[in-house]
Amino acid sequence: MQDTLAEATAESPTNAVTIAPVMPPCAPISAATTALAAGHLSDVIRIAIEYTPQQQAVVVSDARCPLAATLTAAYRSCLPAALFIDFDSVAPAQILSTLTALKPGDLVVLVQSSSFRLDAYRLRVELFKRSLKVIEHAHLGRMPGPESLCYIDGLAYDPAYYRVIGPALKQRIDAAKSAVVDSGGALLRFDSPLESAKINIGDYRDMHNVGGQFPIGEVFTEAQNLEAVHGRVRIFVFGDTEFCVNKPAQPITLVIEAGRVIEVIDSTPEFDAVLALIRAAEGEIWLRELGFGMNRAFSRDQLVRDIGTYERMCGIHLSLGAKHGVYNKPGFKRRDTRFHVDVFAVTEAVFLDNEQVYRDGAWQV
Repeated sequence: MQDTLAEATAESPTNAVTIAPVMPPCAPISAATTALAAGHLSDVIRIAIEYTPQQQAVVVSDARCPLAATLTAAYRSCLPAALFIDFDSVAPAQILSTLTALKPGDLVVLVQSSSFRLDAYRLRVELFKRSLKVIEHAHLGRMPGPESLCYIDGLAYDPAYYRVIGPALKQRIDAAKSAVVDSGGALLRFDSPLESAKINIGDYRDMHNVGGQFPIGEVFTEAQNLEAVHGRVRIFVFGDTEFCVNKPAQPITLVIEAGRVIEVIDSTPEFDAVLALIRAAEGEIWLRELGFGMNRAFSRDQLVRDIGTYERMCGIHLSLGAKHGVYNKPGFKRRDTRFHVDVFAVTEAVFLDNEQVYRDGAWQV
């Protein structure tokens, strides 16, 4: 899911366009890293997006961080006939005019050190409305140094993995009457059938929109009956109020009853601040999303700072807060649900109907 604490606390649209002050452009990380990224992105473009030379392509990018510069250089190799637009050098109206002239099925690539805003709405959503294919890279400036290399590793597209394991997980989830997450002796129980799972595996052949935010790799659901979720879960990472990955010195234990957090053990001031925001806006703290992350480039030891990227980590992530726009539940009104904060479980084992589907750091389906 792309809903994050960032979106929950910064939802007010604006017609103003904020562009960073002019600064010397950053250079790509290295030629070797650019070549590695180009190889991964070529697979994404060819296999996942199914782009053909008969379609137009536009790459809108900035060069405010080395990772953005590296990906832009990689796309120049992958898409030599594409139109490249420097976001910091071209007027917003001109960028929008160029994108508006594209035909359904054409490709737009967004390479962003932060996140581009050209009008009141999220640009990717507006592009999808025009039936354009979209590859979005967001918040690249949050992932400097070694994290940039980890991010590039996360772009690798293996259809034999994603297009086999992903649908198999969905099939098991959709048929399950219950689930258990074992986070090292703490058991979180979902004593309810699960909602029909959604997949983000780079296979858009039966989907209305083609593309999304990359890297990819996730199957997600939630309990049909949220109040049937109970037990304990140990989390080792959470999304903090700066919209970044926060890893406490030791895992935090959440105690769940009737689908709500009722107690927190070994908390930190940063996590307490997140919970306080949720309580102030929503009154109580619901646990909603049950996410099965699939991207093997991200793990408990291989982290990146951007929470929206790290959400693909191979293992279980959950969401705190009442917001989950994919699944509508009675009693949850959109105007009253504001928070969807990702937290990441110490994933030792996962069971669907008592059948183990995760062990030794990998999905077993």
